Amino acid sequence: FQIAIFEQENFQGRCHELSGACPNLKEAGVEKVGSILVHSGPWVGYEQASCKGEQFVFEKGEYPRWDSWTNSRRSDSITSLRPIKVDSQEHKIVLYENPSFTGKKIEIIDDDVPSFHAHGYQEKVSSVRVQSGT
Repeated sequence: FQIAIFEQENFQGRCHELSGACPNLKEAGVEKVGSILVHSGPWVGYEQASCKGEQFVFEKGEYPRWDSWTNSRRSDSITSLRPIKVDSQEHKIVLYENPSFTGKKIEIIDDDVPSFHAHGYQEKVSSVRVQSGT
């Protein structure tokens, strides 16, 4: 996993290279995230420290300014980052109709599900539990 964080747009200004999680970019010396270059691995950036708040997913590629990774008008800042580690074990996700993992549920195991309706699930999804996999 490798990512380069630039303090200004268009890959200008100070550059900070990361190869692992950084729960607080400001404490690591990053004043502002102006642009991002992902060399390898998928990453997730967070609006707040300690990997909290709005999430932004980054795949390998170039992100020259904040509007290249989000169309959110609520937040233009990234304060923490971590790589997304994908494992090869069985994947199991359970979707629930109601908050707090209650109500009707559907289990998804190692399959793409392009349509919940095709699997007999007609309800909305209000909570999700990832039981295994990434």
